[in-house]
Amino acid sequence: MSHGVKIIGIAGTNGSGKDTVGRLLAERHNYLFISVTDLLRDELHRRGKPTDRLHMRTLSKEWREQFGLSVLVDRAVDTFNQQAQNYTGVVMSSLRNPYEADRVHELNGSVVWVDADPEVRYERLQTAKRQGREGDDDKTFEQFVAEEQVEMQASNDPAALNMSAVKDKADRCIVNNTTDINVLETEVERMLGLQ
Repeated sequence: MSHGVKIIGIAGTNGSGKDTVGRLLAERHNYLFISVTDLLRDELHRRGKPTDRLHMRTLSKEWREQFGLSVLVDRAVDTFNQQAQNYTGVVMSSLRNPYEADRVHELNGSVVWVDADPEVRYERLQTAKRQGREGDDDKTFEQFVAEEQVEMQASNDPAALNMSAVKDKADRCIVNNTTDINVLETEVERMLGLQ
């Protein structure tokens, strides 16, 4: 794979399959996959705090204020650079602030937005919860949609989440309504020129 992008930032709605895309790139194309959500979850565990979306939003905002607006991308890239010889590139999910998308672009990377119908995404999260995923996925569909609307909106705080601005900065968009991993893989490879 000589023409692939070295740095790929994945953004998208909750339950759209961002981590699935990251794992596909890791397993099939030797990318180092780093989940920003896992970085936040690990820190919340260390602090003895809940790992729900509210606490993750609060922690990511704190880190952006303390270490810079692109801190999560920079941490992922630092991890990759320590072992770059072992990998084709680095793929990180999930970008939730426009400065993170800007940083990926500054590093000559590509931002991919992953989305799916809200009903499909909600059901995926319910299935993941039943399979033991931690978080706060026990919300009603209406609560799920309302929370997402908050995360998509811009605020006057540059360190806050603003997923609609990230979507606007995406280079590519993948609609992932399928349950067939092969269909998703084909679309990801086509979109990123990895075939």
